[in-house]
Amino acid sequence: MTVSNWTVGTYLAQRLKDAGIEHYFALPGDYNLVLLDQLLLHPDLKMISCCNELNAGYAADGYARATGGPSAAVVTFSVGGLSMINAVAGAFAEDLPLIAISGGPNTNSEAEWEYLHHTLGKVDYSYQSEIYSRVTAETVVIHHPSLAPAAIDRAIDTAMLRRKPVYIEIAANIANAPTSAPIPRGFARSATSDPDSLSAAVEHIAAFLNAAERPVLIAGGKVRAASAEESLRELAASSSYGVACMADAKGLLSETHDNFMGMYWGPVSTPGCSEIVDTADALLFAGPIFTDYTTTGHQLCFDKSKTVIALPASVQLGDTCYSNVHMNDLLEALVNKLNPNNGAVKAYRRVSSPKHIPQPGKRGDALTIRQLFARIQKVLESDTALLVETGDSWFNGMELSLPDGARFEIQMQYGSIGWSVGATLGYSLGMGKGRMIACIGDGSFQLTAQEISTMIRYNVNPIIFLINNGGYTIEVEIHDGPYNNIKNWEYAQLVEVFSAGEGRAWGCKVTTEGELDKAIKDALKHDGLCLIEVIIDRNDCNVNLLRWGNQVARNNSRPSRSV
Repeated sequence: MTVSNWTVGTYLAQRLKDAGIEHYFALPGDYNLVLLDQLLLHPDLKMISCCNELNAGYAADGYARATGGPSAAVVTFSVGGLSMINAVAGAFAEDLPLIAISGGPNTNSEAEWEYLHHTLGKVDYSYQSEIYSRVTAETVVIHHPSLAPAAIDRAIDTAMLRRKPVYIEIAANIANAPTSAPIPRGFARSATSDPDSLSAAVEHIAAFLNAAERPVLIAGGKVRAASAEESLRELAASSSYGVACMADAKGLLSETHDNFMGMYWGPVSTPGCSEIVDTADALLFAGPIFTDYTTTGHQLCFDKSKTVIALPASVQLGDTCYSNVHMNDLLEALVNKLNPNNGAVKAYRRVSSPKHIPQPGKRGDALTIRQLFARIQKVLESDTALLVETGDSWFNGMELSLPDGARFEIQMQYGSIGWSVGATLGYSLGMGKGRMIACIGDGSFQLTAQEISTMIRYNVNPIIFLINNGGYTIEVEIHDGPYNNIKNWEYAQLVEVFSAGEGRAWGCKVTTEGELDKAIKDALKHDGLCLIEVIIDRNDCNVNLLRWGNQVARNNSRPSRSV
């Protein structure tokens, strides 16, 4: 970008580009209009105008997942920023480097004791940055043009190093103020380990694992936060260990490799997997997150005394913890230190059974959830990204076998229903080649449906299976009540409403196996958004959702301990 007179806004634009961002998600408001003008001057950045701020945040979440780098969303002060904060909180929980950018009040307003619109009616305009400080790793408020470059660079550095959201607020009268030109630089994506700590940890862990008869490697969701996906796959292949994924890590390990045992999820694990993990004499967890959701109400039964737990910046074996040991460095070092050992794989083969694949029924048969996902299995390819919304789709998605290269996205730590619609938009824009498939429940869809309009506007082409079963299925299984019932919509017809005669999207409703087969065939040939509304009986859900929901409900309802 060639600029003769740099401003705070054009400086920010260049730094977003330097960080690898090509699209940013935005909504206008009078506190950020000048900032948006400045961002639009950059020829290599494209603004994606969303329908509301929450969805813009969800879209930025999806974009960061797709690219593996940072994303950005730009909103106005207070009414925009506070609307987006739920999505930013989700990105914080899921370790995504989302750069939340907000316009701010004129720098003179507070000093001159001015009450402003869109605010809380108090002459103190620090509240938005204070609120964001709880869900970001860095907050910067820019009131002086000369300080803007250092503040912007610091925030983006933090986002990329810590894999967490950051908040940048730029006062309305500062966005087009002159500032210094950006000095060419890159942004570090990972920190380095302390050499002595790393060496000691590797020797200790290798000795422990090499002495085991049936060691197992389990991947958790923080592997991506540590940028350790490739080293994890190398270690899985070189060690020959039996390998499994926790639910929030599906897709991080090859599911076609001989040593893949499936999903480790307590009582709802892949058949045979938990038996092998829980009886192993040595476990190496890479990036685990032991929440009530990932453990099915804290029902994991592995032996902690025989466990290595590698987190993004530390590792623990027994009572010994090594700090400043980064997961990627650790796993890379273990590739050449661990002796190949397939003892757990042999044991798994003795207790596992072939996966049951339901056979298609008659073309006129009513659809079941198993028949839907059996068809989704057939269309997955190496360049597919499968996104599943919180709910029954989690459990059906876990049972699919991903081809090598296919990606799987889930928001298990935060679990905000409605996330999937905006995330599908952002992911589709960020993924480059391949196609997005999203499985979204009707209840979740109703929270954020407007972003279908944005997908049509920018010609992204996901295939969305909208599962219409008349309610919040996951909440029904945790704790049912009339609040879990929703008003039905004609979902397929919304595509026509949102298109308004423009774009290439189409939608259809299917009730039978034959109709579903035709819809999928048509969708695969169509270069545009496809929304397939699938009618499923309200009581038809994955049996593992019933088991999981029961355990989570039991965990939620424990009586209070006396203090």
